[in-house]
Parts: sequence; structure tokens; C-alpha cells
Amino acid sequence: MIIGQGVYRNGHKVADEGSFAELASRSEGPESFVWVGLKEPSTAELEEAADAFGIHPLAIEDAQASHERPKVDLFGETLTLVLRSAAYDDAAERIEIGQITVMSSPGHVLVVRRGEGVSLTDLRSRMEADPQWLAQGPGVVLHAIIDTVVEAYLPVAAGIDNDIAEVEEAVFSTERDMPTRRIYELTREVLEFRKSAYPLTRVMETLTRVSHPMITDDIRRYLRDTEDDVKRVVDQIHTERELLDSALEANLAQVGIRQNEDMRKISAWVAIAAVPTMVAGIYGMNFDHMPELDTRYGYFVVLAVVAAACFALYRTFKRSGWL
Repeated sequence: MIIGQGVYRNGHKVADEGSFAELASRSEGPESFVWVGLKEPSTAELEEAADAFGIHPLAIEDAQASHERPKVDLFGETLTLVLRSAAYDDAAERIEIGQITVMSSPGHVLVVRRGEGVSLTDLRSRMEADPQWLAQGPGVVLHAIIDTVVEAYLPVAAGIDNDIAEVEEAVFSTERDMPTRRIYELTREVLEFRKSAYPLTRVMETLTRVSHPMITDDIRRYLRDTEDDVKRVVDQIHTERELLDSALEANLAQVGIRQNEDMRKISAWVAIAAVPTMVAGIYGMNFDHMPELDTRYGYFVVLAVVAAACFALYRTFKRSGWL
């Protein structure tokens, strides 16, 4: 499905209708290029775009596949970039992962989106509102797409940080909640997020070094700045992973401590209950000659002794922290 398309000359849109071949024919000259955005395109749409813009079949193969690792390839003048976009769903507490494949050359930018994640519709509108920005050519569009994807990583990392803080609070809470499952689910989300961001560091290093007509010195400076943002996100992901590992260890330790506390309480109550049980067992042996059996207040004396012994044991266990 076509999300947006247009022919741009000196930063201004001069056409936005027609087939891919017609758009390609109208982008002649170094100051013109075509920018086409597709979402979940069919094989026929991709093949038509490949024929119109002269895109290598291997690049189209990358665009057709889903869940590709972030990477960059160069097929002739066509630079193919695969990105994994991410968006955080607060309600479900999970990361929505999408894929963006950018195939660009000095004459065209073909963007293929699969899955959810980052929308690029606003980016096109913002760039069209600033012709001087867009006049820098396909290279600036390539950088803007990468920067948009990386900027979307920040709220994802922030959402995970908030969830980790809630998990840490639950781990050390006095309530009997068991956050082990949530820790595991968050760890899985962090690992999935890492698959999106970590390989992008090498991609950015390659882009800042590659020799290509689109990658001017100005674009290279922008790419280096975005590379720094990617590295900060990767560092944050590494920190989140360590925090989750520590939270899991602390949770297991808390479980052990609580079990020990429960065992001490059970042992203390068993010890207290053993006193009347023992006395009742002794006086239940039915011997004829036993003390206090014939005394008038023997029953009450025994009860008082049992109660005093139980109370003394209770106070002792209370002071020692067993109860």
C-alpha cells in the first residue's frame, strides 16, 4: 500500500501522482529525486518499484523479509538500509517492533514499512514544510528516517525504566506479591529491544565511513550525531539488563528470607503448642496415682502453669523476632 509519494526538485514537491515509472521519469537532474513510502506492500508493488528505480533484487528481498537485523548494503548506487523501529505500549507493557527498509540513491528514496512502530507520515510533512532542508537531497531524507527511528527509542527506554522501578518497589515491598514473572517478561522485552538498537551501532559506523554520492560531509556530521544517540540508548539498555538481573537475584533472596521467616514463625507456634500438648499427654495416661488429680484446685493450677509457660515462650519468641 502506498503511504506517500512525490517528486521533489530543489526541496519543492512538483508531482505526486502517477506510476512509479512516471515518477522516475520526472526526476531527471541532480536537483530532483523521488520519495515513495510503502506499507506492507505486495510483491507486485515491490517489483514495479524495483523496475522503475533500478533497485537490485537482493535489496527487494530484504524489503520483503520481516524481522531482519539492522544492516546496510550497497548495490551499485543504491544504498539499502534495514532498521527495526520500536514503540512502547504502556497498557500492555510491551514493545511493538516494526521494520523499515530504505533503498536510496541520488535519484530516489524508497521506504518500505512492515509491522507497527514508527510512522513516517509526520516526517514527510515536516520536511515538505522546510524546502531548504529537503533540498539537500535523498541523503538528508535517509538521515531523517534514521534519526526518527532512534528518537523513538528514547520513550521506549523510558517506559522500560519506569517498569523496572515498579518491579524494584514490588521486590522490596512488605506485601507478598511475586514479581518473578514480570521480571522475566521485562527481560524478554529488553532483549528484543537490544536486537533493534545494538546492531544499529555498527550500521551507523558504516554509514559514517561509506563513500557514496548521497553521503556528503554535512550528512556525515548529522549521522555521527545520531550515532552518539544510538550508543547512549545501547548503554541504557545494558544498564536496564543489569538492573533486571539484580532485581531477579534480590527477588530470589527475598523469597528465601520470607520462607525462613515463615519457618521460624511455624516453629515458634509449634513450640508454644507443644506445652499444652505435652501436659495433656501426661495427664491422659490414666495412672491411678498422679499429682494434683485429687486436689480441689489442681485443674486450675495446671491450666495456669500451661498458660504461663505459653505466654513466656511467646514473649521470648517475640523478642527474638521469630513472631
